[in-house]
Amino acid sequence: MLNRIIFSLILSSLITACAQVPDKKGGHYELFQLQNIAKTDIDMVADTHVKQTLLQLKLLTEKLYKRNPREWKKAKLGSREAAITRIFQRPIPSVNGRRGVASIRLAFDPHYKGDRVFAYIAGLASMMRISYNDKEDFYLFDSLDAQKIYHASRNIEVAAWLLSSKKDRHGALYLLSSGTGRTATNRSYDRVFGKMIGQLDTLAYIVASKNHRVIKNVIQSAAQFVFLPV
Repeated sequence: MLNRIIFSLILSSLITACAQVPDKKGGHYELFQLQNIAKTDIDMVADTHVKQTLLQLKLLTEKLYKRNPREWKKAKLGSREAAITRIFQRPIPSVNGRRGVASIRLAFDPHYKGDRVFAYIAGLASMMRISYNDKEDFYLFDSLDAQKIYHASRNIEVAAWLLSSKKDRHGALYLLSSGTGRTATNRSYDRVFGKMIGQLDTLAYIVASKNHRVIKNVIQSAAQFVFLPV
């Protein structure tokens, strides 16, 4: 009985551990995680895309708070960093009980008095999470829906358009982003959105190919931009 308990404890520690080897400086670097044995190639690709998209979303958050410092101050937080940390909790917080597209829309609601960057980014983050079936890590028996991921990518296009065009009744943008300077326009926001859209599109087509499915493409004009279901 005692041997079984010891064996169970050892096995449990191995499953959650990382295989490591010392480097020349006496530190360690990870070779692999034993939990990845339960992952397929598609799972590993999905993990990577989710992490990279999240990094781009955090970069977008930082950029928006820098241009719109009044927003994080509405929550009476001590710093911009605290405001960013508040968004990227696990799970992503809802805003006034809203997630996904509903939260994105809230950021441009004239009656909303809260942190619009919070509503916008939390909405994007939870919308993408919903498209991943509310998962962050993927394993052998998890399944992804290519069409939902594709729709999430189109929704980012809509969200980007709203950010650059939606104005209040005084004609001012709800959130400042890609401002035009004396010599050039700041295109860094476009690059961040482009990376997120590209990563989601790539993942959608990989999943579709793996599942032998065809993605129904959606072409929208700027005048007809609508959010798609995920």
